[in-house]
Amino acid sequence: MVDAVLIAAFVLALFAYFLLGVPVAYAIGLASLTIMLLPIGMDINYTIAGSRIFQGMNSFVLLAIPFFMLAGRLMNEGGATEPLFDFARALVGDVRAATGHVNIVASMIFSGMTGVAVADAAGLGTIEYKAMKSEGYDDGFSVAITGSSSIIGPIIPPSLPLILYGILAGVSIGQLFIAGIVPGIIIGISLMLIVTVMAHRRSYPGGQPRSLSRIAATFRESFPALLTPVIIIGGIMVGVFTPTESAVVASVYALAIGLFWYEGLTLERTYYIFRSTFVDTAALILIVGIANFYGYLLVIAGIPQALVTTVLGISTDPLVVTLLLVGLLLVIGTMLETIAALTVFVPVLMPVIEAVQIDPVYFGIVMVLTLMIGLLTPPFGVILFVLERITDVSVERIVRAMGPFYVPLFLSLLVIVLFPKAVMWLPRLFV
Repeated sequence: MVDAVLIAAFVLALFAYFLLGVPVAYAIGLASLTIMLLPIGMDINYTIAGSRIFQGMNSFVLLAIPFFMLAGRLMNEGGATEPLFDFARALVGDVRAATGHVNIVASMIFSGMTGVAVADAAGLGTIEYKAMKSEGYDDGFSVAITGSSSIIGPIIPPSLPLILYGILAGVSIGQLFIAGIVPGIIIGISLMLIVTVMAHRRSYPGGQPRSLSRIAATFRESFPALLTPVIIIGGIMVGVFTPTESAVVASVYALAIGLFWYEGLTLERTYYIFRSTFVDTAALILIVGIANFYGYLLVIAGIPQALVTTVLGISTDPLVVTLLLVGLLLVIGTMLETIAALTVFVPVLMPVIEAVQIDPVYFGIVMVLTLMIGLLTPPFGVILFVLERITDVSVERIVRAMGPFYVPLFLSLLVIVLFPKAVMWLPRLFV
């Protein structure tokens, strides 16, 4: 039987360092060191520690992460963002609260460029917020819908959290990408429904009348950017390249259209984008490596096995177990950054998933979506602070305005949990 004190030590040590403001990688590393130094912990073995950290970082598939980050930044900085926003505006037309709907549609389109919720919030967020404010929308509604729509990015492929989950869980990243398409659409539609309800209650204005000529003109301008997700997903589906290779293709393509079509990239700007991507990649890979060692200590301590025993003692029904894990992940997501949560908890939860025969691809979508909702939830929701930085709205005001938008997000999560076939029918077509 696993010592309850040891379990508490693992949890409290990690969260204590997070609460003290220690950076994620160092917090996980210091928590591991603390466990080994405690009398109830494991003996220090620097050889195993170094080996585990190296093994966690030494993965070819991890190359997809920096290249997708690079592709998204090249698209954003290269001038593709505004044409995409204009195209979404032309498609939506003159429905009530048109710019709110445009906000969601643009995020669904732009998600294929970045795969990172924070990048969507920071990239499109400024444009979306200013456009809505200039048209008379109140600041709370504008910033809340911008934050809510940004979490679609990590669900609709490509998705950096899904790549990391696939590596940690040992499942096909291509299958995860395809599985994310339908849930992403469900979230988008549910958000548009709540916008429609609020628009009629608050008498928000409509947009410009829809016209084929305007749609055609904006489509022509945004076509190279729109082709990016088609190249990525299409290439993976037909087997032209792997998800890792698709990230390289996306980066080269984004660089080409940023330089020669939208002409938003200069040599100096391109150098800055490459440098910042390298820095962020180093930080992310370090988190993965150190978290691999932390996960190893969890396994040695027998915590995953104890979790399996505890959960199976409650129920062996896959739906009940999924709901239990969603509740756990919602709590985790409000306190831990997504990458840290994935790297720490995927190895812990996989034995539970396997024990009750939940499809790991399906659970990957559920886990990532649940953690994404955490990004919008106090006290440590990262997107809340990003939105505060790019707007003139306080975090307190953002949290209050977010209230109605939690409803479609949680309903979407519930639909995905209750109807796993809605997630899995598309990837099974390509098995």
